[in-house]
Amino acid sequence: MKSGYNVYWTNNALKELAETIHYLKVHFSDKEIKKLAIKIESTISLIAQNPNIFQKSEYKNVYRAILLRNNTLYYRVNNHSIEILSFF
Repeated sequence: MKSGYNVYWTNNALKELAETIHYLKVHFSDKEIKKLAIKIESTISLIAQNPNIFQKSEYKNVYRAILLRNNTLYYRVNNHSIEILSFF
């Protein structure tokens, strides 16, 4: 039995993540950045084990995982991999 799906970030999602981290560094403390990092790691771990755990978004075959009040991860499943499309 496969232990989980491989997770890949698109360039767009990585760019959006970097912008979010930059914003947090300017406007918040390291505590908030660490909180977000922990939430991202735990959410990706959940998705890798069960990609259908979060609700589908309004876009076809795209899921939406709400991480924190102002942060959402959009992803889709491709065969045995997860593609992170956007970090909003």
